[in-house]
Amino acid sequence: MSKKDRTAPAGFWLLVWGLGLAGQLCWNMENQWFNTFIYARIAKDPTIIAWMTAVSAAATTVSTFVFGTVSDRRGSRKPLIAWGYILWGVFTILFGMTQFITGGGAAPGTQTLLVAGFAVVAADAIMSFFGSMGNDSGFNAWMNDHMTDKNRGQLGGAIAVQPVIGTIVGTVVGGMLVGSDDNYLRLFCVMGGAVILFGVFALFFMKDSPALQPHKQGSFCRQLLYAFNFKRYFALRELVWVNLLLAAYFIAFNMYFTHLGNYMIYYLGFDAGTMGLIEGVALLAAMLVVIPAGGLLNKGLAPQLCAAGILLSSIGTGVLGLFVRPENVDPATVLNPVLLGGVFLLGLGYILFLQAVTVWSKQLYPTDARGQFEGIRILFFVLIPMVAAPLLSNPIIKRSGEYVDENGFTAYLPTHTLLLAGAGAVLLSLIPLFFAARHKAKRAAEADA
Repeated sequence: MSKKDRTAPAGFWLLVWGLGLAGQLCWNMENQWFNTFIYARIAKDPTIIAWMTAVSAAATTVSTFVFGTVSDRRGSRKPLIAWGYILWGVFTILFGMTQFITGGGAAPGTQTLLVAGFAVVAADAIMSFFGSMGNDSGFNAWMNDHMTDKNRGQLGGAIAVQPVIGTIVGTVVGGMLVGSDDNYLRLFCVMGGAVILFGVFALFFMKDSPALQPHKQGSFCRQLLYAFNFKRYFALRELVWVNLLLAAYFIAFNMYFTHLGNYMIYYLGFDAGTMGLIEGVALLAAMLVVIPAGGLLNKGLAPQLCAAGILLSSIGTGVLGLFVRPENVDPATVLNPVLLGGVFLLGLGYILFLQAVTVWSKQLYPTDARGQFEGIRILFFVLIPMVAAPLLSNPIIKRSGEYVDENGFTAYLPTHTLLLAGAGAVLLSLIPLFFAARHKAKRAAEADA
């Protein structure tokens, strides 16, 4: 990145952190509060959440490939980022309007429930489509355009820490905005409005890297399909294994983390505000512990950090599954040491893993197709985990958490059983890590030869 690219370094980092955090706040709201919104306003049924996550993941993937190709061909990321963020915010607010289909929380009839379920799935898919346009296809590729050997650790740290800050702020502030009256629309309007404002900011102040050039390979369709050139992709063996590692970890992660809010609110008995503070305090502590890892990434220790992240995630989730029950927590206070410790450890593992695997994968992208390779990353980071995870978690939730609610409907709550299954599943990601690390060591040896 040259001085011409950013005459004021502070301006560059303002965009990195401002757009990054705005996007992560919106993703956190989708991953965290959309699910509790479904339970509070639609129905306590993980099947709706499963459809919502799977369809939105498909929309995200399609969007990333299409707009990644657009940005590579045009040699420009800025319009995608600005307009993607603006539309992302608009449809986030519209998602909240779906609560009026069921009367804002009244017991719905079967027909109304079907309409409401379809509406939230469709609204989330449209929101995710534009979110991916702005954040995945645009902003992530823009960050990669500016990544150098000197700033790789700092940018990698930002990429990894931003989701955690987004989770902390989104969970704590989100809980305050939802409040004791379950005012989810207030949350969606505030968060959606913030994303719109940052989109407008990018429209006026963002600049693309001067090193970014248009890369056209025939027609648009031909270039789009070139992303599915499997011979070319599988030749990048280290990247293949890193992506498999990414998928394996996040299949397990989405098994339990997607349901963590409902687990704490509806199974353990916390309200939204206290739940947000518990997650916020534990994840903030985890983020502070991980800050030194940026220097280790610059030393090429990504595989070791990934292994540490996997083990800590398993231990933290296992602590919750083994030792936390409704009868041994106090829902009236944040001071629940075992619960805080478990969330801290799983958060620590998540941050370490995400930071390491993100930097590791991005440095393996072909320079002429970074936008398209963000699409390939989304296949393994979003689509595969969000389709596969519910297939594993839903049967567990329905077997271990079934009950009849006050309206006579059958409801399903995530319990400690789900967390125990997740703790075991995350360890399976050590298998692709082993092979990815072997290819990295081979690449390093060839470079030294």
